[in-house]
Amino acid sequence: MTDKKKKPDIEPEEMVEEVSTEVEPEVEQKSEVDTLKEEVEQYKTKYLRAIADYQNFERRMMEQQKELRNIIKADVIQMFLPTLDTLHKAEMFIKDPGLKMVMDQFNQTFEQAGVKEMDLVGKEFDPHTAEVIDIVEGDVDNIITEVLRKGYTLNGNVIQHAQVKVSKKKEN
Repeated sequence: MTDKKKKPDIEPEEMVEEVSTEVEPEVEQKSEVDTLKEEVEQYKTKYLRAIADYQNFERRMMEQQKELRNIIKADVIQMFLPTLDTLHKAEMFIKDPGLKMVMDQFNQTFEQAGVKEMDLVGKEFDPHTAEVIDIVEGDVDNIITEVLRKGYTLNGNVIQHAQVKVSKKKEN
């Protein structure tokens, strides 16, 4: 009976080894948890970058669409400008209330679209806004004396250059 109660022959060194092997899985678990945390952080960073990239993409697309709409708008308005010029010429010779109504409606529609007529008479000539058709003698040099064809801007950009007469100082 004493054989059954006999303790196994284990030396203290072997017990330490057994204990140390039990601790190793905890260390492995901790490093595995740390690894998983790092992975989660990497995925989180990638996710946040992807969201930021998408938001930047959306913003760029909106800006490009707005720019494209403005270009198309300018093209359509430029197609109507010769008709408007012809109506201005007709208005000088014909005093008809119907023609005046059409001109007012044209001007109102253009104004709503952001088109503005350039007021150049009496101002210094600027080649970015007008082209010289004739030079006349005057008291002051390089001043616009008459507008032969009106110029227009759309949102601050010239869409039709004015055709003007410019003064040149008289030589003695």
